[in-house]
Amino acid sequence: MLFFLEQRNLYLRLLMKSSSVLFPNGQGIQLSAVLDEPIGKAPIAFVIFAHCFTCGKNISTATRISARLVHEGFGVLRFDFTGLGQSEGAFAETSFLTNLSDIYSAADFLKLNYRSPQLLIGHSLGGTAVIHAADKIDGIKAICTIGSPFEAHHLTHMLESGIEEIERTGKALIKIGGRPFPIGKKFIDDLNLVSSKEVLQRMRKALLILHSPQDEIVEIKNAADIYQAAFHPKSFVSLDGGDHLLSNKVDAHYAAKVIAAWAARYLESEVDEPSIETEHQVAVQIEQKAFTTEVQAGRHFLIADEPLELGGKDEGPSPYQLLCAALGTCTARTLKMYADRKNWDFKKITVHLSHSKSHKIDAENAVERRTKMEYISRLIKIEGDLDADQRAKMLEIANKCPVHRTLTEADVVVETQELIGE
Repeated sequence: MLFFLEQRNLYLRLLMKSSSVLFPNGQGIQLSAVLDEPIGKAPIAFVIFAHCFTCGKNISTATRISARLVHEGFGVLRFDFTGLGQSEGAFAETSFLTNLSDIYSAADFLKLNYRSPQLLIGHSLGGTAVIHAADKIDGIKAICTIGSPFEAHHLTHMLESGIEEIERTGKALIKIGGRPFPIGKKFIDDLNLVSSKEVLQRMRKALLILHSPQDEIVEIKNAADIYQAAFHPKSFVSLDGGDHLLSNKVDAHYAAKVIAAWAARYLESEVDEPSIETEHQVAVQIEQKAFTTEVQAGRHFLIADEPLELGGKDEGPSPYQLLCAALGTCTARTLKMYADRKNWDFKKITVHLSHSKSHKIDAENAVERRTKMEYISRLIKIEGDLDADQRAKMLEIANKCPVHRTLTEADVVVETQELIGE
């Protein structure tokens, strides 16, 4: 089982690209983030992941859930809150309200450079934060909390050992998870200034609550309180057997799959075309019931098919029509670039192509087994003020386009292997 999970993790990483990015928060402090995206296709929607208190963007909960969501077609931005991880700033000067400001800045970054986020996911106190942040960010359609407190002031029980010192001196060094963190009085005060109940009672966004009954850090009652305060549509899924950090990979992957399936109902996908898992430039997918084929070329999608007389539905070009289209496209572009370089006046270039198999009438050895040859007819129409010599040169250049050379000169080797995946 462990080997299978490791292989699946490797497979997921091969299908995603991770980019390190920086963006400023409201105070101009640079926050460190990672943007995880699918390879070869545009994300169906962007997500912001808010990590747990004193954690970071690279905690396993965040990385595993993010990888699985990318596998499902999402783009995920996970970042370090101010003063944590690789982000700048002093943690002692942060509070719950500054965390909310950081989430707003993350949303602004996505909106400015990619697309506005539609889904907020928060783990532990990060979940409480995304409930409040969703109330202020335009375009958010759905929120997911994972092991989150109902109210932010729930955190004070973790800080009890230093509350008296904080009240007396204004700050204290408190150990959390075995590491010391400076906590200031502003942090404690801000926890009592916000009310999740008030936000949930006025908010009308889809809400998914994930929580483990065995969570020893944030008890399951918090999930019940969140659910009770929220309006529909709301859903609760028990992460039975999981701990607060979802340390077991199985739990994290299960949570991500639930989130992806649930969110699809509420998000507005900007990629309506079929999505094919691929780490290559082109992927093709077909099912047993028909010849209709989904083709993904980079970030672009199209349908290929066979004509009705060959048993297809004629919903797209045939394979040989696609081959001719490749040659025609390359020919037209090559001629345009050459004419532009020469400053020749042309208005439009049209290339007509057709494919057939012709008998080798002129074959030197007619008794050879291969008595047919592939034949492509290419007719080029050039509209513009070109003289006879220029037009002759354009026809000569047509034979120099890369696809023409591939078809007529190159010894193409096709290496075929089986792709083993989920």
